[in-house]
Amino acid sequence: MRQKLIRVAVALQLAAGLAGTAYGQTSRYDAIANTPMQGGYPTAQGISALKDELYFQRAVQSYIWALPALNMYGMKEGSEKAFGKGYNVLPIWKDRLNAKTQVTTPNSDVIYAMGYLDLKDDGPMVIEVPPGLQGILDDFFQRPICTEGEFEGRKWCGDVGLPGPDKGKGGKYLLLPPDFRGEIPSGYIPMRSRTYGVFVFWRGFFQDPKLLEAPVKVMEQTRIYPLGKEASARPMQFPNASGVPVNMLYPRDGSAFDMLGRFIAHEYADPQDMEMRGMLAALGIIKGKDFAPDAKQRALLDKAARTAFRMGHAISSSPQTIVDDGTWYGDRRWLNVFPGNATFTAETFNYIDPRTGFFTNAYSASPGMAVTMVKVGAKYPTTFVDADGNFLSGGNRYKVTLPKDVPAALFWSVSIYDALTSSGVDNGQPFPSINTMDKPVQNADGSTDLYFGPTSPGAGKNWLKTLPGKGYFVILRLYGPTQPFFDKTWKPSDVVKLK
Repeated sequence: MRQKLIRVAVALQLAAGLAGTAYGQTSRYDAIANTPMQGGYPTAQGISALKDELYFQRAVQSYIWALPALNMYGMKEGSEKAFGKGYNVLPIWKDRLNAKTQVTTPNSDVIYAMGYLDLKDDGPMVIEVPPGLQGILDDFFQRPICTEGEFEGRKWCGDVGLPGPDKGKGGKYLLLPPDFRGEIPSGYIPMRSRTYGVFVFWRGFFQDPKLLEAPVKVMEQTRIYPLGKEASARPMQFPNASGVPVNMLYPRDGSAFDMLGRFIAHEYADPQDMEMRGMLAALGIIKGKDFAPDAKQRALLDKAARTAFRMGHAISSSPQTIVDDGTWYGDRRWLNVFPGNATFTAETFNYIDPRTGFFTNAYSASPGMAVTMVKVGAKYPTTFVDADGNFLSGGNRYKVTLPKDVPAALFWSVSIYDALTSSGVDNGQPFPSINTMDKPVQNADGSTDLYFGPTSPGAGKNWLKTLPGKGYFVILRLYGPTQPFFDKTWKPSDVVKLK
């Protein structure tokens, strides 16, 4: 009878903790921390509850740790389903990328090509990069891949083209698996990936949205093949991905752990990951073994994934406080998505929350994306809220003003993204963005007003349509940022709600 009463008390205590949170009373943490102990031991009911809690917590943290890989694997599997699989398949968004491509924060104002290599199945891979190409090479944890040792006096990471080791002249890159132990042949730019998977990400710029052939032709000169097998390699394929409905988003429910199981089963076991792989092993995700959670575990995993996904959004939509540069301006709401640096590393630790915030809403990183140099790289001020700090809502009308002489040597653009998926808002317009090449209407003083809302603000206004009932966020991209951006003599307005 006493044991029964204890079990009832534990159940009531846990239930009260869960229910009380909503009313500001005792929390679920109180219920866990006060799990009854008998003779120094938890009760049988308490042990069961604590183990469930531990399983849930490990699952949440594993999802957050693996988020860059989940993001990448979602892109890989979605792309391969739509366009085919193989080192020779390089989809190109030849007519730009619109909202039919569901992927986190794509840029509709450049030409994209995205491919996925498998150094485990295919071995070392050669990428012949044509002159004039701009791109990034990341591993499947979305870390910039670095040269094997120094190349021409320095170590290069991630960037291909003008900011990379070929310096825009083109060259042959040799991608080595993490466990490669052979002799590295000469005549290549050797780079060693920390994962078997390699993300190939090319970007092409244009000056006229009606003339897109030039950057596409540059990308179509790319050649990818296994080392030493150029003659027998499969011919390159460059499918046009523009307008093709494709889901390249990462899972936000329990299926994320099935995807993570596929990733772990195929990937290199990096010695630096052993602790986190131990967390995964406790969930049942072990390289070489089938992942087969029971119904109870499956339910906990689903709750954990949905919790971790929401935590990512809570982190991404708020300024990062662990760094000094979480926002761009002291009197504005624009967030810095690369606080610290593009690799999210400090001298003695890694930036977990900034990394989580970034990969919740975006993919790919390289030093060139975050470098602080005039007219080099790009900057990405981002806001989720209006001037009053309220989240942007598709049913409201807003305006943002860009003062004259926008500090972008190449071009600028403003894009809107779905708050839940981070893909472009599918608003019925050709693209969910406005850019320099669109020749937006300017005010008499040279400034530019951009409007967001469900209905047009009137003829001759620069307008991006939003969807009532759906939140969204805004990214201002500045390619080739100039000095006024860095010294903050130029600042965009906040997004102001209109009546």
